[in-house]
Amino acid sequence: RSKTIHVTMLAGIDPQSEGLRRAREAGLRTTTDGIDGLLAEPDIADLVFDATSARTHLQHAPKLEAAGKIAIDLTPAAVGPYVIPAVNMGNQLRAKNVNMVSCGAQATVPIVHAVNRVAPEGVDYAEIVATIASLSAGPGTRQNIDEFTQTTARGLELVGGARKGKAIIILNPADPPIMMRDTVYCRAPGMDPQKVSHSISEMVESIQEYVPGYRLRTEPIFDGDRVTVFINVEGAGDYLPAYAGNLDIMTHAAVRVGEEIARTLLAERGTGARHV
Repeated sequence: RSKTIHVTMLAGIDPQSEGLRRAREAGLRTTTDGIDGLLAEPDIADLVFDATSARTHLQHAPKLEAAGKIAIDLTPAAVGPYVIPAVNMGNQLRAKNVNMVSCGAQATVPIVHAVNRVAPEGVDYAEIVATIASLSAGPGTRQNIDEFTQTTARGLELVGGARKGKAIIILNPADPPIMMRDTVYCRAPGMDPQKVSHSISEMVESIQEYVPGYRLRTEPIFDGDRVTVFINVEGAGDYLPAYAGNLDIMTHAAVRVGEEIARTLLAERGTGARHV
């Protein structure tokens, strides 16, 4: 659907991959040689979206940099700067490797930032719990649980502004599968509930511009210097099930960042081209 990014190739390692089959049917180039197959065609792309695993991206990152590619990292490897589109995207449009942190971070860090920006003393502690359907957690997610919690907690601090952050992920085996649910808890001494509620509402609207299924389950709940926010993330249901909001929010956020980077590249080149 993007008017800025033109998809040229899908790289994988499993010849029987459903994704590779769909890509071929859509007329895209494919390779089963992974990153090496992609880099064997140096002019195939300017941007590379890496949706493998944290450990694998650590191997990919130097190869992509050496090849002059801009890496948009959908794993919690945290090689490059953390990017949450609704919060800090404009600061990283010339980075050679941007990290999308995690699905939990994409859903919750903006809320922490929304509280932090209006609380007179900021957020001194933020804790989030991301609950996703077990069926929406693939091998990469399961291998990256430690990286998820560590990187998400760091994102609450570096991008959200909390002085201390903590992250928890729960894989829920319920049948039928549950939608992605996130709970955000912030402690912000001296905050004004009305200002915080307004700031959170504005942030939710900003996120909904690129993640239509993002919404609050209830109004924020205040208790003294503490506020709790409950979020649902419903997927678009194009191919992945609608309950897989954790996967869709990463895709939506990555595309949003990729499009802005592409616009920056096109403006710098001044070639009149419409696509990167």
